[in-house]
Amino acid sequence: MFNKSDIKRNECQLFGGQAKKGYDWWWHSFTAYNKKTGEAKPFFIEFFVCNPALGKEEPIFGQLKENKEKGIRPSYLMVKAGCWGTNATQLHRFYGWKKIEVGYKAPYFVKSEGCYIDEKSTHGSIKISEKEAKEHPEWMCDSGEITWDLRIEKKIAFNVGYGAGSLFRHMQAFEMFWHVEGMKSFFEGTITFNGEEYEVRKEDSYGYADKNWGKDFTSPWVWLSSNNLTSLVSGKKLDNSAFDIGGGCPKAFGIALKRKLLSAFYYEGKCYEFNFSKFWTGTRTKFDCRESEDEIIWHVEQRTWRKKMVTDITCKKKDMLLVNYEAPNGKKLHNRLWNGGNGVGVIKLYRGKRLIDEIEAKNIGCEYGEYCDPINK
Repeated sequence: MFNKSDIKRNECQLFGGQAKKGYDWWWHSFTAYNKKTGEAKPFFIEFFVCNPALGKEEPIFGQLKENKEKGIRPSYLMVKAGCWGTNATQLHRFYGWKKIEVGYKAPYFVKSEGCYIDEKSTHGSIKISEKEAKEHPEWMCDSGEITWDLRIEKKIAFNVGYGAGSLFRHMQAFEMFWHVEGMKSFFEGTITFNGEEYEVRKEDSYGYADKNWGKDFTSPWVWLSSNNLTSLVSGKKLDNSAFDIGGGCPKAFGIALKRKLLSAFYYEGKCYEFNFSKFWTGTRTKFDCRESEDEIIWHVEQRTWRKKMVTDITCKKKDMLLVNYEAPNGKKLHNRLWNGGNGVGVIKLYRGKRLIDEIEAKNIGCEYGEYCDPINK
């Protein structure tokens, strides 16, 4: 049973060695509606913290030439916000560690001048001029302006179990950890993006909330999730359902576990989980992610001794971003990490050879990227 809320896993994990070489982020995505036109538009908000033990009054950027030459690692809070679809945009606002406050014990919070987040709410603003974006490539973002004020209610969790458990967290066993407190979440409030006002409605926000933390990022990097689901067998909307797939090539104690994904489908109150860390379930995974000229395409097949899930998703590149992060060591190896919120596709669930349901998914959050590490290529 993976639908177990555990807000302790949402605590900031940057203790011990990870305080000098670690990141932690809280990700939120949802759909909003233009107040004038009614147009649906997917948005995202993320609070990303890095290397607190190296922190100073002002943010330290790992992509600055002089910092690269001296081997100075990044340290900051980065507030990332933006949208997908037409005029897809990512905006970043940075703070030095001396200017932020983090609640390390549950329930977590991150607080800075003008930006705030906790388990139940977030508000903030980012404004980047074209001149600033051009003059500061180390900010790794576009130009634009966004403000938000939102309430959050997390309904269905994907608690991955042992991999993110207390012992493994304190041992810092994995390079990248994952916890999904809200793979189905309700968002409500307002967004203003480049002068246009948007309403976020609880009933059709199709919200999602998770977190990642660790020392480095996985490659390949795969993420797929949605709770806007409809049965193609019955024609009914699946209002008590959500699915989530994530991973790529996790590393445990420095050893790469080739091509592994963690997946969960909460199907109208029933749990279908495909989790390699629960070895007794016999989870096996095959996946293929690729670029065409116009789309990113995902095909995932997973099975246990009794169940199977087949997932086929596409997202148009014109609706996506090449999302930017630098690792705590200062390297930026992911330079083609496709990230979107307008994916569409079909999931088939089986018990043995019997089809349980064929499900249409929309408003899919999706990611795919691989890098070539010059040391290990």
